[in-house]
Amino acid sequence: MEFKLKYNVKEISFRLAEENYISTLMPNEVSVDLIEEVEVRRAMQNPIGSKRLKDIVCPGDKIAIVTSDISRPMPSYKVLPTVIEELKSAGVEEKDITVVLALGIHRKHSEEERRRLVGEEVYCSNITIIDSDKEKCVRIGYCRNGTPVDIFEPVMNADKRIALGNIEFHYFAGYSGGNKALMPGVSSYDAIQANHMHMLDPNAIVGNLDTNPIRQDIEEITDFIPIHFIVNVVLNDRKQIIKAVAGDHVKAHREGCRFLDMVNKVSIKEKADIVILSPGGYPKDINLYQAQKGLDNSKHAVKDGGIIIWCASAAEGFGESNFEKWMIEKSPNEMIEELRRKFVLGAHKAAFIAMTLQKAQIYLVSELDPELVKKINMTPFESVQEALDHAIDTLGSNSKVIIMPEAGSTLPVLE
Repeated sequence: MEFKLKYNVKEISFRLAEENYISTLMPNEVSVDLIEEVEVRRAMQNPIGSKRLKDIVCPGDKIAIVTSDISRPMPSYKVLPTVIEELKSAGVEEKDITVVLALGIHRKHSEEERRRLVGEEVYCSNITIIDSDKEKCVRIGYCRNGTPVDIFEPVMNADKRIALGNIEFHYFAGYSGGNKALMPGVSSYDAIQANHMHMLDPNAIVGNLDTNPIRQDIEEITDFIPIHFIVNVVLNDRKQIIKAVAGDHVKAHREGCRFLDMVNKVSIKEKADIVILSPGGYPKDINLYQAQKGLDNSKHAVKDGGIIIWCASAAEGFGESNFEKWMIEKSPNEMIEELRRKFVLGAHKAAFIAMTLQKAQIYLVSELDPELVKKINMTPFESVQEALDHAIDTLGSNSKVIIMPEAGSTLPVLE
């Protein structure tokens, strides 16, 4: 049996004997009437729990549209033109619109990346396009959990705020999307760190919203600063928009989460000895920091003592300095124990990988130097085929295999 996985912007293939194969976990097939920009337009014309955007804004309003950075698969260039068209229909001028690319703690964009993110039409207009800056935030209060509410000044000073994003599973915030555009999207380092400290709480898990302390902070942001309208999308494995929700920052978001559950929660009857995964290709495997989400989902499908074959290009390396330092310099046990004593933003993902390493071996197929891969407690391989053959030799010829080609957006749930 031959299989293909996305790797950066290409595909790589491998073969597996039928007797070793359990299943390939992919998003569930759903019937959709509209896709892409047409679906975005439908959602904006039928907002959930809200007036239409054109009835919320006024001529002369300073508008901040907050959307995702280059590390996210959010197709802002498909969504922004429809949002801006509706703003213009209400008399808002281009010079009063600022598109803020929410970096969180990620690196800044090049001009070419900004152009690609927002699309040629928006980039060449009179609309201002800027990166957020975690050093230029205004503190406006504290959440009940003690997390400071620090918001990037241009977003804070806007008359109306619109949040764009894609909804997918998040390994400790439950789901992406909604208010997450502001927290952590355009928040300060201190605020993001305080929020992420709650990730060790047992309720801070994928798929949980109601009792998740991470999500509680995210939701409470709007007690201090309103989000006037959201547009969130759900993507299929071809990066097409198959669902859009617009309107109220909670009601519309929850409708999007329900749709995501229907598409991306996948039942399994048994766990596998070996799980082979790709986060879904570029940009989800642009660095190890982003690709970790797919790895975290895969741990729900592997037996204790099994092997995970992690196929992630990581063309840009680790993706975050603290994450890199911890991965290289500390053992898995040291990472977990140190994070429990003192939360370190960036290193938190290293600790989550350490937790996965306590459950299973990780074979890494990447563009990283093999000696570096060994330093981070993983086994390097040049190809998936080589890794798979070695895994079966290690665990036995009867080893059973699950394949996750879109692990970044597939959550295995044991029946």
